Amino acid sequence: MPKLLQFLLVHAVIGFGIAGFFVASLIVFDIGGFATLASGSDVAPLAVSVLTFFLGLTFASVQMGAAVMLLPKEHDAGPRGGHRLPAPAMPAYATARARR
Repeated sequence: MPKLLQFLLVHAVIGFGIAGFFVASLIVFDIGGFATLASGSDVAPLAVSVLTFFLGLTFASVQMGAAVMLLPKEHDAGPRGGHRLPAPAMPAYATARARR
């Protein structure tokens, strides 16, 4: 398996794991009355699985995106920029008319 595909797959699994933990805590702590609402429904397993799947897609996408953005670039090996000193702060004078 190519390294890039393996990298993305690992981070997608991490995102789905975070989503599973999030849905489990929604149910355990009954946040927003979700567990009460789902337990009174005939389609509770479907609701929980759909919520888990779509939160998994969202968290996996965020996790993969963050992992890719945090990858070091090849040209980031050394210091960047020149040796220019910052410009000194100088006062800016403005004329003002007298008010009545």
